[in-house]
Amino acid sequence: MERLRAAREMLETLTPLKRDCGRLCGARCCASLEGEETGMLLFPGEEDFYEESGEWRILPAGRELLLICPGSCRREDRPLACRMFPLLPVPENGEIRVRTDERSRAVCPLARNGKRGMDPAFAEAVKRAGELLAEEEAQRAFLERLAEEQAELKALRIRLGAE
Repeated sequence: MERLRAAREMLETLTPLKRDCGRLCGARCCASLEGEETGMLLFPGEEDFYEESGEWRILPAGRELLLICPGSCRREDRPLACRMFPLLPVPENGEIRVRTDERSRAVCPLARNGKRGMDPAFAEAVKRAGELLAEEEAQRAFLERLAEEQAELKALRIRLGAE
């Protein structure tokens, strides 16, 4: 739990840009489509940060938990996946690499340019947070599942010619 707390703190104030990136797109990553509830996957144990909150709902999503958000919140209340968005730390060849989250491509204009267009300090914090989390077995397994999902999504995107 301490590594999870530390990873969240690493990304509490850093954002993809040195300014509010939500102003570029109208905070599309925080908005659900009409009739649809969206949320972010919680890292193992992260649900403990939201148990007492009436604003947030936690739903099962396969082997994971999905946090349904109220649509806007204070940055310090955001789950780790939101704090990292649109990047994701993924285990590759025994180390953590930072990749653009394939799921972000549909909503985030920054995802088109990858981490090159983002604040390097933000990308580095995502990497450090991933390295810290990967030291715990449950967190590493979660990151590995996310990496597998990312590979499947990328292959699908390429197969559909959306590259």
